[in-house]
Amino acid sequence: MYENFTATDRWTQETLHCRWRANIVAISTRHADAVDIRFDVSGRPVWIAMPYAAWVEHKKRTGKVITDQMAAQAAGLYLKQIIESGYDSGREMYTMTVEEVIANVEAVLREAGHTSKLPTLVPRIDEQLPA
Repeated sequence: MYENFTATDRWTQETLHCRWRANIVAISTRHADAVDIRFDVSGRPVWIAMPYAAWVEHKKRTGKVITDQMAAQAAGLYLKQIIESGYDSGREMYTMTVEEVIANVEAVLREAGHTSKLPTLVPRIDEQLPA
């Protein structure tokens, strides 16, 4: 789904290869109440910040928890959408709103059909990561 995909930049028509790399608790790295999802976009690091408040709101609305797999897929879907809509490609970090997180989680679950059908996140430690 959205852990390893391509997207076409709206302005340049360049095909960008996007690959999930990690989910990181942002409080430890930048003192933010968020989870940062890292992707490599054609070799360049791009971070999608997802506020913790989205986890709380999603639990209130559905009674269910956003898992790491769901978060990575929702962030990947968001990344694909912003690339294809003409995002500011010079930025390294994008921040989702609570409503964007919830909408993207719901879209991913509709597409997958069930949480058991979400791809497993497997970090590739045998590859050389760009700095």
